[in-house]
Amino acid sequence: MVAILGYSPQQITQAVQGMYRAVADSPDAGFHFPVGVDACRRLGYPPDRLAGLPSALLESFAGVGYPFRADAIHSGDRVLDIGAGAGVDSLIAGQRVGAKGRVIALDLTDAMTRKLYRNARRVGADNLRVIQASAEQLPLPDASIDSITSNGALNLVPNKRRAVNEMFRVLTPGGRLQLADVVIHRPVSVDCHEDPRLWVECVVGATIKENLLALFADAGFRNIEVVGQHDYFAMSPSAQTREVAASFGAYAIEVAMRRGDKAPSMARQWLRRLDPRRWLLTWRRRGLLGLVALGLALLSCYGTLALVGLLPLLGLGLALNEGAWAMTIAAFVLMTVVTLAVGVRRHRHVGPTMLAALGSAVILYALFVDYRFWWEFSGFIALTAAVLWDLRRRRRREAGLLGLD
Repeated sequence: MVAILGYSPQQITQAVQGMYRAVADSPDAGFHFPVGVDACRRLGYPPDRLAGLPSALLESFAGVGYPFRADAIHSGDRVLDIGAGAGVDSLIAGQRVGAKGRVIALDLTDAMTRKLYRNARRVGADNLRVIQASAEQLPLPDASIDSITSNGALNLVPNKRRAVNEMFRVLTPGGRLQLADVVIHRPVSVDCHEDPRLWVECVVGATIKENLLALFADAGFRNIEVVGQHDYFAMSPSAQTREVAASFGAYAIEVAMRRGDKAPSMARQWLRRLDPRRWLLTWRRRGLLGLVALGLALLSCYGTLALVGLLPLLGLGLALNEGAWAMTIAAFVLMTVVTLAVGVRRHRHVGPTMLAALGSAVILYALFVDYRFWWEFSGFIALTAAVLWDLRRRRRREAGLLGLD
């Protein structure tokens, strides 16, 4: 396949709908993810919970975990199942809430909602209501739901922050949320992330675990706890999917949390989002630390030179310790080399590291042995070329695993 940039969220949504329409209409067709009652059992659904559920719904089950491990649904609750799919979790939730409770099964795919509606009526699930809608715009009043369950849906939503904020809005203060979803250890690059055909692979739309939990914390959820995790993709019948999942460190988690009394202020949310620790973690996982270190090296070298040249024009002076200046430049240069050396594990090519080592050696020679501007400048050119080469190798490796090259 070839990645095509510029797709809209609507086109991504259409690709996801097409896949799960096939799961609803032709569950035996064969998919890259586990489907059916066997998947339920392997994910930990107790046999007594599955007993009595319509076989037509069980065959189209496509969840990624057992969210009920979080025990968020109680008798008499008003429950919302987001991304209900075939409705296995909706019917189990209906059993838990009893006659005094009610369940709203919400899904984006028309074929799934039709299938669930027909079969729910056949088994007399009178406390179940089925609606077709998006998780990004829940058609429910504020504080109208006691508990939410979701299984493998959020990783398929383009605007996850909006969906999480919608969950917070419809839950009552103190309301409970249980979630099973796919997370990854290393983020997917932008070019792959924007191809709608890859969203149905589950991995491409997934989020780093810490970032996913932070989305809920930013929105005002509390008592966030991971109650289970497992290698969901080991169950995939597709060898390529298993390889792709392994390359990004993809797995499934089950999470429990509660809604706070009120949403944090916008200022507080932005302060959390601008936490430098988040940025550092993101840069490291995206393989951008080499670029950051290079930028700091260039800034400490030529940025300082520019500052020294400009200050006298403003009538200001700067006492520069040349030894400390050289050591700062050297530290960032060596940091760049180290980050590229770490990248060898990702793309299995030593070329960028060797070029970076050569460039850094030239820079260090110019700084501490015999300074020549053109020596120093050529060293930085080599170091820059090495960083860009490393990024290209990482992206090519990623594209190859996703079948894009």
